[in-house]
Amino acid sequence: MTDRRGVVAKRAEDLIPGVPYVRGWARARRSAGTLADQLVLLGLDSDFPGLMADVNVSGDGLVQLGTVRPEAAELLAELITAGLQAELDGSESEKGVSPRQRETPAA
Repeated sequence: MTDRRGVVAKRAEDLIPGVPYVRGWARARRSAGTLADQLVLLGLDSDFPGLMADVNVSGDGLVQLGTVRPEAAELLAELITAGLQAELDGSESEKGVSPRQRETPAA
């Protein structure tokens, strides 16, 4: 079964000529690295030891989080929710500010 993004497509264990596997894997590796950097900053890197880049049969990059404790998954969900809420709060507060108010006055 494959969802609309192909995320649950089978892993690419048997390569098919013409599929850009390296491009998809490289993108997944960059994304996994970015996530790993943030997890280190939060002190959560040891909670995600299985974090790695992968690619599916269609050449789409995948980031695998690996097996994690329920507490780590809950904390990650809370961090994502808090980040989205902060982003939403920031964009709502900017709605009331005119572009001229955002500019810094010249000295």
